[in-house]
Amino acid sequence: MSASAYIINAFTEALFGGNPAAVVPVESAMSDQLMQSIAAQHNLSETAFTEYVGPDRFNLRWFTPQKEVPLCGHATLATAFALDYRGDWQGAMLTFETASGEIYVKRSDDGLRIEFPSVPMIEINKVSDVEQALGVTVISMHQPEEKAWQMVCELGSQAEVEACTPDFVALADATALGVAITAEGNASDFVSRFFIPQLGINEDPVTGSAHCQLTPHWAKRLRKNKLTAQQVSPRGGDLKCELKGDRVQLSGKCRLFAEGVLHLPLAE
Repeated sequence: MSASAYIINAFTEALFGGNPAAVVPVESAMSDQLMQSIAAQHNLSETAFTEYVGPDRFNLRWFTPQKEVPLCGHATLATAFALDYRGDWQGAMLTFETASGEIYVKRSDDGLRIEFPSVPMIEINKVSDVEQALGVTVISMHQPEEKAWQMVCELGSQAEVEACTPDFVALADATALGVAITAEGNASDFVSRFFIPQLGINEDPVTGSAHCQLTPHWAKRLRKNKLTAQQVSPRGGDLKCELKGDRVQLSGKCRLFAEGVLHLPLAE
């Protein structure tokens, strides 16, 4: 059995920038075990598997090298780009059916615009072990009201975000959640970095799912619904964010890096 595969850098126009994701259009049945094995082989932060449901409607799942996750922004952007590149997306809007509900994608002047559910946040007591593992002073900590799998730590400045050098072993021991650190930006409304060593990803280059939390957080703090964002990882990435009621729209561009064929075992 064979399958097509694409490596796409999301939230960037640079060939070696943004966040690379593997995209595998599923044309023959794949087991969860096989999808997990493919993701481990790619060893990127996420591999997306998309399966045709109907015209401009696809099922979408995301796997890290170690496990499936309920939401991934950059791999969603990469998947939409791949389907457009393949000619599989013909209309004005693309719909993904996912574990986090329906996600909608449209083409825009800023590349592709994705609409996600907004993730409301609540402030929590500071977790001293997390702060110690990050090695920085945390102003406040927040996490989603329900089904939290990420948290947000606000720092005092962009310089502190950029200089942060976590102890990843200690961070994985301190919390089961992914950790976004963020601050008001110098040239953008806010900046961030994202760490999730529990899933084998010390630092994710650009994290769309984190911006479903960061956008409502900074929209409230800055009293504006349209925001510019930079993820200041070594690869870096740029996003435009908009809070629209209970939805978050993220816009960004992609760059195709590679395409090829996977040679897989025959389906049982």
